[in-house]
Amino acid sequence: MNFIFSFAVVIVLFLIALLGAQADGMQLLFGVIFPYIAIILFLVGFVLRIVKWARSPVPFRITTTCGQQKSLPWIKSDNLENPHNGWGTFLRMALEVLFFRSLFRNTKADLKDGPKLVYGSNKWLWLGGLAFHWSFLIIFIRHFRFFSEPVPGLIIALEKVDSFFQIWLPIIYVTDVLLLGAVTFLLLRRLWDSRLRYISLTSDYFPLLLILGIAITGVWMRYIQKVDIISIKQLSLGLFSFSPVIPEGIAPLFFTHIFLVSVLIAYFPFSKLMHMGGVFLSPTRNLANNNRMKRHINPWNPQVKFHSYEEYEDEFREVMKEAGMPLDKE
Repeated sequence: MNFIFSFAVVIVLFLIALLGAQADGMQLLFGVIFPYIAIILFLVGFVLRIVKWARSPVPFRITTTCGQQKSLPWIKSDNLENPHNGWGTFLRMALEVLFFRSLFRNTKADLKDGPKLVYGSNKWLWLGGLAFHWSFLIIFIRHFRFFSEPVPGLIIALEKVDSFFQIWLPIIYVTDVLLLGAVTFLLLRRLWDSRLRYISLTSDYFPLLLILGIAITGVWMRYIQKVDIISIKQLSLGLFSFSPVIPEGIAPLFFTHIFLVSVLIAYFPFSKLMHMGGVFLSPTRNLANNNRMKRHINPWNPQVKFHSYEEYEDEFREVMKEAGMPLDKE
């Protein structure tokens, strides 16, 4: 039901934009007003959530580790698995953000006949997640060619690398294929695995289906139904310079594409997609594990009045003496 509901919502959003963009005067709504509203919601929501997380006190080092911790000089420690300084923490965080190192090391567990618990490799999930995130990032950067004139050399070089195989006309970008394949894999994985399907919520299906809709409409405009690139760039430059205009001749499918993108941008700060910013504030990842080198005291613990043994003995001296208990002083 969660998948069906999410699928229905995406279809409704698609039809609203596709049919609405064909009405007179509605192009301004879908091409200008909605994108600006989405960007405002994204910036405000993103900043508020980051500030909320950043203000959360973390008095103890609660890093997730699996290597030898730094202790005595003659015991070799693992500064990548269990970093005790800033440099090791930076390397571990970089591997996590750029290459999903923990997901690469992840394993899956299944109950076989017996019952017998069997562990196995889960590299397909790591590969699908890596392909999805990197292809999405490259496509996002490539789209800056619509917001700049002249186009920066870095983006031109990125496009040449992305179209290295020189297949089809117009040339197929590798990241377009990878994004469609990766999103489809991640979606089918949730539908195929009964245990994963059982715990999947609407918030898991909706972003995948929305990104899939964005990718399909984008690929459709590039390779199947050609659109007026000049007019689209004119609109994009106007949006970027806060002087938007709606040129004539832009196909309704483009407004559908940009509307779905706007929905994703507005939805981003209020969804699980915020792990993009949250990973940098995760205390299990961004802290050095120096618990054996430095004492960490909880700053909001109330002051506790200590009751020494001498005070305890003075308080219960007579009772202890009657019970025959030994006393330090008579």
